[in-house]
Amino acid sequence: MYTYPWYHWITFFFIYSFFGWIFESTYVSLLQRRFVNRGFLRIPMLPLYGTGAVMMLWLSLPVQDSVVLVYFAGVVGATVLEYVTGYVMEKLFKMKYWDYSNQPFNLHGYICLSSSVAWGFLTIFLTEVIHRPIAEFVLGMNPWAEAVLLVVVGAVFAADTVVSVKEALDLGKALEAMTKMKAELDNLQVQAALLRSELEQRLESVSAAEMRAEASNRLTEAKADAAAKMTEAAGRVAEAAASFIHEHVKSEEALTARIRVLTEKRETLAGHMNFYRRNLLRGNPSASSVRFAAALKELREKADRKSDI
Repeated sequence: MYTYPWYHWITFFFIYSFFGWIFESTYVSLLQRRFVNRGFLRIPMLPLYGTGAVMMLWLSLPVQDSVVLVYFAGVVGATVLEYVTGYVMEKLFKMKYWDYSNQPFNLHGYICLSSSVAWGFLTIFLTEVIHRPIAEFVLGMNPWAEAVLLVVVGAVFAADTVVSVKEALDLGKALEAMTKMKAELDNLQVQAALLRSELEQRLESVSAAEMRAEASNRLTEAKADAAAKMTEAAGRVAEAAASFIHEHVKSEEALTARIRVLTEKRETLAGHMNFYRRNLLRGNPSASSVRFAAALKELREKADRKSDI
């Protein structure tokens, strides 16, 4: 594996994941004017940076004598990694954990020209400046100390990854469910409003036009039994009106009950804000979702309120 044994590469991965977390958390914290535990995991590591650093080293080592080739190796390798990672994460977790949609020359929001250009320069900086002292440090470590470090950090990293992936999957399901419930609630509320409007119009029609028309027709038939005819007509109209009202009231009660159940379920989903879910939302302030934007905004506001308490 080039000039390093496999276990050194794992050590490099952990080190660069940690340095990536420091860089991202510092940058985003300054922008947000509050501390942001940046990233997908809860431990201070950003695997994308660790993977990117290892990939850039692998790609650049065969051409390390040419700065230009090192630059383009970094641009291509890191851009492909960023796009594939962003695409897979959005498909799995229903949201983009970073979004370049507002940047010029972006592709689906996963990558953009300015980011790719920066990756190239970062590759040169990594290979020429950063990696040399880190490689000397790792190569100079006691093998047993490095083995213990890898076992301990690896176990913590694996455990945190499992929990974070589960919470991110649950968060994605919650976004999808909340959005579906919101659409159904909107539809039910429209149906309830139409029922109320129809009932009001029917009552007005029954109490005015129908009764007047029925009474007028009966009165023209015979003045002698006008009173009886009017009473009979009023009775039939009242019976029809009562039946109509009863059916509409039952329908409206069913809609109201369904609206109440959906609202309670949605509030329960939105209110489930444990440590991991809250930090996933607060640690990724630029995360976005086209399909579930409203639900994501609602959950983020709840996470902010929980953190402020």
